This record gives sequence, structure tokens and C-alpha cells, in this order.
Amino acid sequence: MTLADQATLYPLEFFIAATPISLQARAASKTRWKLTVAEAARKRVQETDELGFLDRRPVSLIVYYFPSAQMLGDVDNIVRPIMDALTRVAYMDDKNVERVVVQKFEPQVEWDFADPDEQFAAALDTPPPVVYIRVDDDLSWRRL
Repeated sequence: MTLADQATLYPLEFFIAATPISLQARAASKTRWKLTVAEAARKRVQETDELGFLDRRPVSLIVYYFPSAQMLGDVDNIVRPIMDALTRVAYMDDKNVERVVVQKFEPQVEWDFADPDEQFAAALDTPPPVVYIRVDDDLSWRRL
């Protein structure tokens, strides 16, 4: 996607070829993971958004984790460090996040995605472990 193709920051999507750190991990590990997530998000913002500013619009967050083996911890524990890392990078405050979708796709479970976009397809083509993250201001799921 080029700058001309994207009028706003959203959807902001990127992936990291790594195992996410849990909320219960040591402080140093969580700090390193948050820096990794924030840097990946900043890099993607630079590639896709020429305006480069955030506002307080409501957003949704999708986190898909593709582990290389069965996940040992709980999938919900990987969300908080990612949300914290995206504050002031993908949204002003995590209070702006109205919806969170998190899912793991373990190797022993069959799954399929119809027509993934460019970033998601790249994540799917990357050997696990991979974390795919999407922040979007599309709130079409809301009832008017």
C-alpha cells in the first residue's frame, strides 16, 4: 500500500515474527516486548501514514497469534502488553479501544482465511511464531 492509497492511519496492520510476552512475564521481558511492538507499529505508521497524528476516535484491535507449537499460557494474557505498547503510537489511550479480538491459531488446528489483505497474507506466509496486529477505526459492527 502506498501513501496515496491510505488517507488515514487506519487500518494500521503489521506483524512481528516472535512469541508474544505474557502479562505475567518478568518486567524486563515485558519492557523489551513492548518496545518491539511499538517499534514495529511506528515503522508501519511511517510507511503508510503521511499525516502522522493521533486523535481520540474509538478503535478496535485484532491480535492473531500463530505459535510454532501448542501455546502454553492463556491467550488473553498476551493482549495487555500489546495494548500498552500501542498507546501513543496507534491510538492516544487504550481507553479509545472499544473492541478487542484475540485468537490463537495453533499448528494442530486447521484454519483458513478467504482473501487476506497484503499485510495479513505476509504474516500468514511467515514461519511461526507470528503475531499479527490490526488497529482499525471501522466500527461498522455497531448498531446505529
